[in-house]
Amino acid sequence: MNTQFWRHKRVLITGHTGFKGSWLSLWLNSVGAHVSGFALTPPSEPSLYELARVDETVRSTIGDIRDLASLQRVVETAAPEVIFHMAAQSVVLSSYEAPVDTYSTNVMGTVHVLESLRRAGGRSTVVNVTTDKCYENKGWVWGYREDDRLGGHDPYSNSKACAELVAQAYRDSFFPPDDLARHGVGLASARAGNVIGGGDWTPHQLIPAAVAALLQGASVVLRHPEATRPWQHVLDCLDGYITLAQSLAADPRGFSGEWNFGPADGDSRPVSYIVETLAKHWGVAVPWIHDTHVHPPEARELRLETRKAASVLGWRACWPIDTALDMVARWYDGHHTGGQARALCLEQIQRYMDCRASTSLSA
Repeated sequence: MNTQFWRHKRVLITGHTGFKGSWLSLWLNSVGAHVSGFALTPPSEPSLYELARVDETVRSTIGDIRDLASLQRVVETAAPEVIFHMAAQSVVLSSYEAPVDTYSTNVMGTVHVLESLRRAGGRSTVVNVTTDKCYENKGWVWGYREDDRLGGHDPYSNSKACAELVAQAYRDSFFPPDDLARHGVGLASARAGNVIGGGDWTPHQLIPAAVAALLQGASVVLRHPEATRPWQHVLDCLDGYITLAQSLAADPRGFSGEWNFGPADGDSRPVSYIVETLAKHWGVAVPWIHDTHVHPPEARELRLETRKAASVLGWRACWPIDTALDMVARWYDGHHTGGQARALCLEQIQRYMDCRASTSLSA
């Protein structure tokens, strides 16, 4: 992170009350950015947003991304130099239960962010956050590249592929890189893997369910223990977004487009590995049991190819999977034993920045 770039920078985060949005808000505030947020109320109880008192660090507006008029007022007032569009319905199982809400939030929400910016007419750098699940999953054992076909077999994954198409259409129609002097907008999409970290209580997600069981010495019930995913710590993921925003602001022509952010290929692991590694921290002898009930289908294999980010942005994940899982366990253990959520986050943010600094010095 270039801390000087972010000092006094006006930043708008949609979805700032969520898990990733809370971590990003705390991080940017800690380096001197002026952060505004637009989102629904926190999506879980408990929530990192409330426990870490993120509202004290952000000029927060509670609103629905599907409400264009409300969002446009925030964009006009905040006059953001950088926008991280993270507001989304992000849970696969919830998308089966509420497909209309999923599509309207993820697709029209993206339209509303870009349309608000177009109408406001300000110069801005936009990072449109989607997901590794936006690709048409063919069950390959190798990673998907940025130019592979979009798709998605469930409403969540498919809606994020649609959001990618929305961003491409707005960039081609209203924010073309070759006409930057006229519109002043740099637009890129960031596709990240499965994000893990302390303070996540999102329903139907692996880490919250696993930690809740393991803290009680119980086995975790797994739907698909063999499913392999590109796991990464939330700070590695956010560092990718931050690095992209910095590069895009400096050269909108050179850095617009789509970018994958994920772990080294060897760090993709099955769900069972994640739970077994966490279980060692709390000494649980039987880490998991298999849920034999019928559930909506999920892909067995999903990996990301991140060579573009490495070669063009100079970005690679800093924390390997075992370090990331150790940080997850430390955060929840600290919180469980009375630690303050904000202090736990800021301590890990500093650890991460130290890791980045040492990596840069040794490169």
